Amino acid sequence: MHGARDSNAQSRLLYERYVKPVEHEHHGEYVAVSPNGELRFALTLVEAMQRAEEELGSGNFVFKVGEIAVGRWL
Repeated sequence: MHGARDSNAQSRLLYERYVKPVEHEHHGEYVAVSPNGELRFALTLVEAMQRAEEELGSGNFVFKVGEIAVGRWL
């Protein structure tokens, strides 16, 4: 269970560092965030997941901007 806790801490850090500053511009959209801070915005969850896989590779996080909902796209 320790890995899940680390993943949750990493996701919160990524959101605070890279997504929070642009919340007002992208509220309600979805965003894929790579561990190094690259962002890919999309209007749907599926599109965000596809863009993450195609453009960022594996190990990214997907958020709904402005809401506390997170998932890791492996």
